[in-house]
Amino acid sequence: MLRAPPVEAETVTMVPAPADTPAFDVADTEALVRSNTAVNDEYFHLTLSAPGLAMNARAGQFFNIACPATDKDLPYLRRPMSVYRVVPSKGEIEFLYKVTGAGTRGLATLRAGDSTAILGPLGNGFELNPRWKDIVVVGRGVGLATLAPLAEMAAARGVKVTAILSARSPGLVMSVERFAASGAEVQVVTDEDGSSHPDNVERLLVGLTEQGRADAFFTCGSNRLMLLLKRVGEAHQVPGQVAMEQQMACGLGMCFCCVRNFSAPQGTEQRRVCVDGPVFPLSEALSW
Repeated sequence: MLRAPPVEAETVTMVPAPADTPAFDVADTEALVRSNTAVNDEYFHLTLSAPGLAMNARAGQFFNIACPATDKDLPYLRRPMSVYRVVPSKGEIEFLYKVTGAGTRGLATLRAGDSTAILGPLGNGFELNPRWKDIVVVGRGVGLATLAPLAEMAAARGVKVTAILSARSPGLVMSVERFAASGAEVQVVTDEDGSSHPDNVERLLVGLTEQGRADAFFTCGSNRLMLLLKRVGEAHQVPGQVAMEQQMACGLGMCFCCVRNFSAPQGTEQRRVCVDGPVFPLSEALSW
């Protein structure tokens, strides 16, 4: 197993993989495309048939997906995509993604009947403390793809969920129906009407903590929201978790492409998002 080289700065350390780390329970699956449809002007919803180990994916985990070449792009590396939904009864797995570059432009060309390779499930997902009865999830954009399965996992365990969903405009808010179907109380905030301003979101969060409806905070998709939740959580002693978004090459921890800085008792610590995360304690996350 590859380990990080020593770091000169005293306050920065790289966390090595434990000697007893178990083998990855992952598979490189050739998945059949069932559908790949536009949700709005920016996002696509991809459904794949991928029976086997892919059906073991948990909320917060991800897959490295091979992206087809186009007449304009030739993606070399796979793209990490968080799990949006797993339907074991159908052997299907779903992803929600935004078209932003060569890889996702390639994904957007997939049609029903095509196939692509997916490696996973990868990484560590969300964890729910049995003592938590009410949680708050706050997401923006494609980060909602990561949080929707969490809301369903919480509902299955009898945990109440308040979902604050943020976007530039109402037309870009996704998964409202899915959060509501899981029993979550949904509050939509947008840039268009100013309700997504940090001051307003903070007011909502503080109100929930004062009502005893925030045993933990969860977030994904926005550095600004992550920092806000971290600050409010520290002020009100509310723990939390954040799903990190990061460029990844292998997804298995071997290439050290996804190393980020985290706060630790001994100072700043470097960790690999793909295997140490992508879900981390909110208190340890640093701005990106």
